[in-house]
Amino acid sequence: MEARTIPICKRLFLASVLSLGAIAPAGADTSRIADYLKARAADADGNSALAVAGYASALDDMPASPVVAIRAYRQALATGDIALASRAAAVLRASADAPADLPLLPLALAAARNDPVGVEAATKSLASTPLGVMAPSLRAWTAFVRGEDPAARIGMVATGKDAVTQRLAAETAALLQIARGDVDKGLATVQTLRETGSPIDLRLSAAQLLFGNGHADAARGLLAGGDPVFAALRRGTPAKATLGFGVSRLLGRIASDLAEQDAATLSIALSRTALIANPANDRARLLLASALAKDDAPDRALATLDAMPPDSPFAPTALAARIAILAGAGREADALALARQGAEGSGAGTGDWQTYADRLTAAGRHAEAVPWYRRIRDTDPDEWTAWLQYGGALEQSGDWPAGRKALQKAVELAPSEPLALNYLGYAQAQRGIDVTASTAMLQRAHALKPDDGSITDSLGWAYFINGDMARALPLLERAAASDPINAEIGEHLGDLYWTIGRHYEARYAWRAAALTAPAADQARLSTRIVQGLPAK
Repeated sequence: MEARTIPICKRLFLASVLSLGAIAPAGADTSRIADYLKARAADADGNSALAVAGYASALDDMPASPVVAIRAYRQALATGDIALASRAAAVLRASADAPADLPLLPLALAAARNDPVGVEAATKSLASTPLGVMAPSLRAWTAFVRGEDPAARIGMVATGKDAVTQRLAAETAALLQIARGDVDKGLATVQTLRETGSPIDLRLSAAQLLFGNGHADAARGLLAGGDPVFAALRRGTPAKATLGFGVSRLLGRIASDLAEQDAATLSIALSRTALIANPANDRARLLLASALAKDDAPDRALATLDAMPPDSPFAPTALAARIAILAGAGREADALALARQGAEGSGAGTGDWQTYADRLTAAGRHAEAVPWYRRIRDTDPDEWTAWLQYGGALEQSGDWPAGRKALQKAVELAPSEPLALNYLGYAQAQRGIDVTASTAMLQRAHALKPDDGSITDSLGWAYFINGDMARALPLLERAAASDPINAEIGEHLGDLYWTIGRHYEARYAWRAAALTAPAADQARLSTRIVQGLPAK
């Protein structure tokens, strides 16, 4: 008998049912699990309100079940239901499989009420987990709040401690120096850390404390530059050195480090508890929205951004984040409309123009993107990336002569930038223009960035155009292996295979390319798969 595939929705339902043995003992009234199953279904559908209500009811029915509790805990942190999170956490603390981030909630709640005893208790629980890297810094903040010397606690970070612990402790020392009035020493420490690659979060936090203790000029000195967040903060955004501020800053610092990693669950826990500790921490609000979006909860992410005050220094960044979340959720029209609103606003700047131009480009509306990229170029005519984007939009819109001039200007300004060399070299080679010089450009780009699949493909394609199949083959095969879902690379490899007589492999490469190619390319690939490469 032929095996039958169970539909995905049915498999998920069966998985839930098969896990029920861990929820209710044999012989128990299984009608009690209905709320849990409904909550799981609502969770999967993105209906957070129904999911929270379902998990709360399930926890009422099965108050000792760690399976229900962990689901309730994660959902409650994602939505900000602190009461449900606290109930679920109480169950999980008695479980052998309690998550390592469980002490974050009592830590944040204690910090919010400026309770050093509660913070110390939570710190002790964290110390034995991977999040124990924060422990010395947390102890320094509790010492400061108690009127003790925090330097003694920071000094306990021995040389043998891991680099992350030492880094966090050094940043905390800088902030506490400023908080205690030793501004010169604090600024010197911040500068030293900046020179060794500290994130902008340290400057933001230090500036807020400086504004808070009356050192506005020093604060503005830290916030120099054209970044819109810095510009807004320069107007004066004071903060007091409370436990809520210190703990929130630490939690947000770790969440920021995890932002680009595949750690949405921990990122949500860190950024949510950072907000609990200090609801005014709009940087943490941005991080939370980003983590929720990565966890396939775009509506929840957007609701998180809705809570940001319109006059927040982070409001422009929140607008860009909202646009990215909408686009990531497939709501391109909404993202484009919001980007246009930002670009056409009275206070719009290069960041707003960039966002709108990028959205137009993503929508394939290259001609409309050209004037916006031109505005950016006119603002900073010595910036090679502005010329590259402008030239790319012109080239994609069909104005190759103007596009080529702009791309040449980008290469002139940045002769060692592989992206500029790659774009101009490939565009010329593809059109058969000065192929020898174009190939030389691509060779330079490849030497500068040998692991970039797109550049490797460009160079291989230039060799193919020149008829040098022996050099083209390994490059195109390497490019396809490094980026197997890139339809253009797959099509190039198929064209080369067909040309050297490997027709079966050519059709395989074209079929693979067709899986991810845009609709405009499907007809051409279908023709290749059936008929092969057109005769020249």
